[in-house]
Amino acid sequence: MSRKVDSVKDINDSKETWRLAVRIMDVWSVVNNKGIEHLEMIVMDSLGDRIQVLIRHDHLLKWKEVIKENMTCIINNGSVYNNDFQWKVCDHSKKIVFLGGTTMKAIELQNIPPKGYFFKDFGEILQGKCKTDRLEDIIGAVSEINHIQSNTPGKKVVVSVVLKDLKLPTNEQKEKPTQSAKSLSNWSGGSQYSPVERFVHNAKCMSLSQFCKIKHETLYVTVATTLKFVVSKYGWFYYGCTRCSSKAPNPEKAYECSCGQKVEQSIPRYKIEIYVSNGESKYRFVFWDSECAAILGMTAEFMHNSMVENGEDDPMVYPDELEILLNKKMAFRVKVQPTFSQASVWKLCDDEAFVKEIENDYIV
Repeated sequence: MSRKVDSVKDINDSKETWRLAVRIMDVWSVVNNKGIEHLEMIVMDSLGDRIQVLIRHDHLLKWKEVIKENMTCIINNGSVYNNDFQWKVCDHSKKIVFLGGTTMKAIELQNIPPKGYFFKDFGEILQGKCKTDRLEDIIGAVSEINHIQSNTPGKKVVVSVVLKDLKLPTNEQKEKPTQSAKSLSNWSGGSQYSPVERFVHNAKCMSLSQFCKIKHETLYVTVATTLKFVVSKYGWFYYGCTRCSSKAPNPEKAYECSCGQKVEQSIPRYKIEIYVSNGESKYRFVFWDSECAAILGMTAEFMHNSMVENGEDDPMVYPDELEILLNKKMAFRVKVQPTFSQASVWKLCDDEAFVKEIENDYIV
């Protein structure tokens, strides 16, 4: 088990678990008028497609000394937004922003050229066939320099230049470098109740739009569709007791769990955060070990060990098999935790008839 590499041209805002094999073509620092610094860079994959990347000031210390121009690497995880940079350096409509859960591993990738220029012809610029907010690659010579000094203190010097076209041969100008399963946890209620009645017992049923306004912790039942993973710095699993789901204080040391179990070695257990949606409403749900294992048909320990055997030791890499959890309409019994803007999934079911009955008969 591993995660396939994505193409830069396919990047969109449908997920955060992107895995890119790229070369860092350029990296630069930006300081705003308040003195706050962030990093921007341009990365390119083996197909020659490029995208602009932003590293916020709160992640600057982690990455400033790690990122080097012209290095090749594997980047995992990142938020995707519309490319709203004031000055764009490529045509991609999206940009990537590093998360707390973003990882990067330097690796030699011979299939990505060291440089990739996309030269703009002077004739096209003069004809207006260019974007005014994009930085273009051109080949020319400075034939005249004009200095225009602002009289306002603190303002930068404005320099205008006249360029002479040094056109390359035409063939060199723009060449690109070369399973689904049903899950319903057991309920200890009496047999006189139907599965749906046991599912909603002692819980309030409401739509997700109402659900998002809850201000106190309690049990709720709702219907929603899983949308995309929320990538956190903790990844998709944690190390826990071999008997219960308690988190291990240190996975490498023996300890006595609160359940009374003497634990010599902890095991990986699922803990996956997923955005769910219904209409325009969206909320963050936390899926735990037993529910994930029921849908995926395998334990977190098995999935983790399989990844390690295939040479993937980065705990922040979300294996492709986890995507079975996405795009599924389900009924959820959850405990809402408004302090953390999340809900903890206690039970779930993706049986179509079951979901429809709850949606039609219980949710107003």
